[in-house]
Amino acid sequence: MTKLILAIDQGTTSSRAIAFEVCDDQSLKSVAISQIELAQHFPRSGWVEHDAAEIWTATLQTCREVVRKAGGVGRFAAIGITNQRETSVIWDAATGEPLHRAIVWQDRRTADVSARMMAEGHEPDVQAATGLILDPYFSATKYAWLLDKVTDGRARAARGEIKLGTIDSWLIWKLTAQPGGGGESHVTDATNASRTSLMDLKTRAWRQDLCDLFDVPIEALPRIAGCAEVMGHSDPALFGRPLPIAGSAGDQQAALVGHGAFRAGDAKITYGTGAFLVANVGAEPVASQSRLLGTLGYQIGTDAAYALEGSIFSAGSAIQWLRDGVGMISESRQSEAMAQDLKDNGGVYLVPGFTGLGAPWWKPEARGTVIGLTRDAGPAHFVRAALEALAYQTRDLLDALAADGAPRLKTLKVDGGVTANAFAMQFVADICQVTVERPAFQEMTALGAAKLAALGVGLIPDLEPRTPEAPAVWTPRMADNERERLLKGWRGAVRAAIIASE
Repeated sequence: MTKLILAIDQGTTSSRAIAFEVCDDQSLKSVAISQIELAQHFPRSGWVEHDAAEIWTATLQTCREVVRKAGGVGRFAAIGITNQRETSVIWDAATGEPLHRAIVWQDRRTADVSARMMAEGHEPDVQAATGLILDPYFSATKYAWLLDKVTDGRARAARGEIKLGTIDSWLIWKLTAQPGGGGESHVTDATNASRTSLMDLKTRAWRQDLCDLFDVPIEALPRIAGCAEVMGHSDPALFGRPLPIAGSAGDQQAALVGHGAFRAGDAKITYGTGAFLVANVGAEPVASQSRLLGTLGYQIGTDAAYALEGSIFSAGSAIQWLRDGVGMISESRQSEAMAQDLKDNGGVYLVPGFTGLGAPWWKPEARGTVIGLTRDAGPAHFVRAALEALAYQTRDLLDALAADGAPRLKTLKVDGGVTANAFAMQFVADICQVTVERPAFQEMTALGAAKLAALGVGLIPDLEPRTPEAPAVWTPRMADNERERLLKGWRGAVRAAIIASE
């Protein structure tokens, strides 16, 4: 029986493949996994790059390993893809080779372009059309920068000789490659398209005026598809027979699907390299007054659900910095015990603005800041401050969501690697005054991609969750006066980080 889905989860720090079995009750169960870490390139301060060819090679290797572990390609019905969003790739349409390293979502090299466009008064129109503010986070200014680095880039792009896309588009092109390197399918799904600053959020189509504004030839952009439909078939030489690519969504939207957050008011936050709060707002876009992002939650056929999103640029990456950058810990899992060994934070706050501050501040020029150091402060204070910053930043996002008229959440669904840290999750519950739920199965992004693909080939009738295991739960227990004292200290630290960058 071909009841397995091959889910590709291409993230910021690794490429993974997971095989999911569609069970008799239409629930999905993980049966095999493979993962390869991804090299990070930092050519200048604030610049972050990935090698797109390496991403493809790692993706192909993990997929082949999972197909082998799961019993062969004959057991698979479809491929689903989820990916790091906004990361931008430029490649030669004839050879299928990248023309530059991919520019990662965290990259800030186009901050001056965004600032100039904002000074020229373009942000209100861009936000009204796309739901997004002007910031180097999004793909459009990255595309323009990449085109500037290729000889005759725009002319070649207008002739169809150069392709642009986010990671989903790049992987679909490579999966559907023809002899010589050309792809059968240059496609993106609507959730990834909604992160480029080039797609109209209501019509879910590219806008020529936005392409003109950002100086990106519309001819180089992929076709926009829904999240659960066949977008192409893999080259039979890759796995032994062609497989339909039948589901795709950006990682945060895929996690929304994985959590089953299908009703207006449902929300989840993924704590990975960054952290991303996504709240379902229903069938119509909502314009944020608090500098949250209007975005697409998912599109099934012609039906769509919209969302408001808040982005934290540095979450798990702050723990990685403590481990790899300054050597205060040797393993990430040490952070929980070190934080718990302290009776409090000792007045030490870490604002992890390593690549700027995201929502609701949107200060791309900000950098990491530590305040409150005394002679008593040591590595454990840095570790605790980094973990506490997750909660403070989450509270900032929830406050912004409430200011936009959303009801205060009673339950926050969480996933991602950092949620294994019980200290951090309890602190989120305490600071945010919300019950935190972590599902027993943690791979929500991959699960969402698998569910979309299963729906796309008719293996399941809908996306509703089935037979969920009991989640881990943390409930608030901090006194109100202690919470307010800590939040006051955090807000002072953020002000200090912003002032220092001006």
